[in-house]
Amino acid sequence: MTTVLNHWIGGAESAAASTRTAPVYNPATGMVAKNVLLASSADVDGAVDVAAAAFPGWRDTSQARRQTIMFAFRELLNERMGELADILTAEHGKVTSDALGEITRGLEVVEFALGMPHLSKGEYSENVSTGVDVYTLRQPLGVVGIISPFNFPAMVPLWFFPLAIAAGNTVVLKPSEKDPTAANWMAALFTEAGLPDGVFNVVHGDKEAVDALLGHPDVQSISFVGSTPIARYIYETASAHGKRVQALGGAKNHMLVLPDADLDLAADAAVNAGFGSAGERCMAISVIVAVEPVADELVAKITERMGGLRVGDGLRGCDMGPLITEAHRDKVASYIDLAAADGADVVVDGRDVAVDGEASGFWLGPTLFDRVSVQSRVYIDEIFGPVLSIIRVGSYAEGLKLINASPYGNGTAIFTNDGGAARRFQNEVQVGMVGINVPIPVPVASHSFGGWKNSLFGDAKAYGAAGIAFFTREKAVTSRWLDPSHGGINLGFPQHD
Repeated sequence: MTTVLNHWIGGAESAAASTRTAPVYNPATGMVAKNVLLASSADVDGAVDVAAAAFPGWRDTSQARRQTIMFAFRELLNERMGELADILTAEHGKVTSDALGEITRGLEVVEFALGMPHLSKGEYSENVSTGVDVYTLRQPLGVVGIISPFNFPAMVPLWFFPLAIAAGNTVVLKPSEKDPTAANWMAALFTEAGLPDGVFNVVHGDKEAVDALLGHPDVQSISFVGSTPIARYIYETASAHGKRVQALGGAKNHMLVLPDADLDLAADAAVNAGFGSAGERCMAISVIVAVEPVADELVAKITERMGGLRVGDGLRGCDMGPLITEAHRDKVASYIDLAAADGADVVVDGRDVAVDGEASGFWLGPTLFDRVSVQSRVYIDEIFGPVLSIIRVGSYAEGLKLINASPYGNGTAIFTNDGGAARRFQNEVQVGMVGINVPIPVPVASHSFGGWKNSLFGDAKAYGAAGIAFFTREKAVTSRWLDPSHGGINLGFPQHD
């Protein structure tokens, strides 16, 4: 009998009311590993009610106690990340080293959250008027909702819930139904660390669960990472219900390679950034903008490196695993024929890859296109798979114009040994995260993550200072303790003495 994954509500597994389920596959075998419950609106309401009931007690828990629990969670996560990595590999398909890297980046945010007593301090101004002091407080919002994607089932939730909880909020997390087990594992670990019941809850589901969170009057904010169309929908729907929203969308990230660049370094970076995690990440490099005359040499170096990649089961020490589902694999593979029809050179066809794994897995090998037209859907669409496109340009200015014309603005990179060109690029490019000889410029936890244009909806980026501001709200207090001898009525506007 196939195992059914339940929700996690009030500090324990909860079957709730809805009996709808969805299959959870092992992408390396193509087989159903378990089923996951899909919450109804009533189930989401129940989880929010539990979180709302837990909020006053957690809000009033001392910062010292909150930090003790957060530190215990950090220690447990650090000690047992191998368990979580195995879950990620089994349900997402990414190789073990990639899974461990994902968890480590999420752990950075947990460690950043340990500074919450300092990071959430207010300000104090004494004697702003005679006998009057003004000070500010940063207080939690209440119940916050998090909707996370399939590609980083541990890291993306960890971008949000440690900060939300450390600030005194309670959480309802809706992870992807494609790889949901990591969310329950982290919730159980947090409970083991001493987190009170109801502070961190997980509801599994599809659009019905999402819409229930977006419209629930007791949910104060929504944090989301996913595709641009869904991010726009999340932002518009949740903000129409009066909620704070941080909705991080899709990307089409370009890497500009100048003629003076170290082409071996650039080729290594292109392969790492294009095919890591099977290209299923919003910070993947999907377009190489090669400034002539280096394109031929760069294509040759990238092709050589691609030939050495092992594709297969993530538990077998391979370099790249399968894609998340059969349907997604087939969609990504369809761009190969489309590229050829649009006149691109198919340098490496990932459909021909030999895999170290079951034939029934959702495989597609690294794929490389050259001379891609900017009019082709291969260039326009966010493919979200192991597909790298080369576009040839004649100058830095032409490459910059191409990047800035993109409707996306998540990440970009420049490879050059010219400091002046790099400095000019970081100033002129219209993208939220920039790498200089760094292909995947994901900021560390003390800085915030988020793009520009159609890659971010709402003003708030993830984690860092932006995350602290998002999960708290400022209250200003004007205080005067009257001298017992003072009195009298004055209806005029207060004056400074």
